[in-house]
Amino acid sequence: MKFFGFKGGVHPPDNKAQTAKLVTENMESPKMVYVPMQQHIGAPLDPIVKVGERVLKGQKIADSKAFLSTTIHAPISGIVKKIEKRVFPLMGKANTIIIENDGKDEWCELEKIENWEKETGETLLNLIREKGIVGIGGASFPTHIKLNPPNGCVVDTLLLNGAECEPYLNSDNRLMLEDPQAIVEGIKIIKKILAITSAIIGIEENKPEAIASMRKACEGTGIEVMPLHTKYPQGGEKQLIKAVLNREVPSGKLPGDAGVIVQNTGTAAAIYRGIVLGQPLIEKIVTVSGKAIKEPKNLRVVIGTPFSDLLEKCGVDKEKVDKLVMGGPMMGMAQFTEDVPVIKGTGGLLALTKEETNYCKPQACISCGKCVDVCPMSLLPFMYGRLAIKEEWENMGQYNLMDCIECGSCAYICPANRPLTEAIKIGKSKLRSMKK
Repeated sequence: MKFFGFKGGVHPPDNKAQTAKLVTENMESPKMVYVPMQQHIGAPLDPIVKVGERVLKGQKIADSKAFLSTTIHAPISGIVKKIEKRVFPLMGKANTIIIENDGKDEWCELEKIENWEKETGETLLNLIREKGIVGIGGASFPTHIKLNPPNGCVVDTLLLNGAECEPYLNSDNRLMLEDPQAIVEGIKIIKKILAITSAIIGIEENKPEAIASMRKACEGTGIEVMPLHTKYPQGGEKQLIKAVLNREVPSGKLPGDAGVIVQNTGTAAAIYRGIVLGQPLIEKIVTVSGKAIKEPKNLRVVIGTPFSDLLEKCGVDKEKVDKLVMGGPMMGMAQFTEDVPVIKGTGGLLALTKEETNYCKPQACISCGKCVDVCPMSLLPFMYGRLAIKEEWENMGQYNLMDCIECGSCAYICPANRPLTEAIKIGKSKLRSMKK
């Protein structure tokens, strides 16, 4: 299959060698887990358990009647100690269920469908919702909604994102090496739901072992594995669609409008485990890395595990930490405390030194146009920076601000070290508030 590529993009040092060949370790469950009620795009959930109640591993503990929502489950068995507002790794505070581990690791009875081929797509979608499955590549969009495109939206291709283009991260890479069959079985279920035959897995060429692993697992299934040229942000939905299928998603539209549904490889594996094994989404593979980490690792941890536990497990040198980041260095969220928990969208935890963050004082824009050259959405990032300084938020919208995917390529390439991504995020927030 021909590789088409996409406009723009950058080539930051990938820094993946530190953990690329390290087998995923199962981290012991903590004494206390902190489970936020906001782990997906959409409405926050309401607790359905009470303080003092004993819960079992895999038991549903929060739900919502809102359309754009899903569910959350207990990652351990134990006693609900508190339900309170706590610091949240994405922004501000979120209502959080705190569970004390009883050490029994006792599962609840799990609903599953082993013969899923005989079930309707609606039945499968309902169970995906009940298992709390979201896009675990970072966006955390409820999967049951994404796999149910609106009327008039004709989807012909499923595109699996195995690019993992963010520097440092190897959680998807390790999954493709260690459990490729779960991904393949998940793809089969998604194809059944969407009633399509075409499925393609895109993997960047800097992961040759993952490419070989997935090709072997896909033999005889009709699922194609496509190597992609290594370039950031290859994993963006619109960039992946352009690179693999040479289709463009119109401004303000979704991939479904181009006939494509994009899912992360980890999400496909979660669908298999949810449907066939009955396991809700209660654990994640998290890459812990950065030069302030003595022993970088890929860890399989339960949702709600404090960042402090991961850092201690990997031997963090706190005196060297200049910035703590959830996710990758390009699109991740800087943290002001380690006392926040792993959530469904946590793919990495980076303890970066000053050498890695390489902070430089912003200078005046020199109008070099490099930000325009690397923008994968063909936007004018320098204008966002200029308009944000003047607080001309509505004018930022006139330059198609909402089309920006916040990949950070413009800020990375800027020789004047302008905080362009920061300006974009603030501008988007201001525009959204104006529309309320």
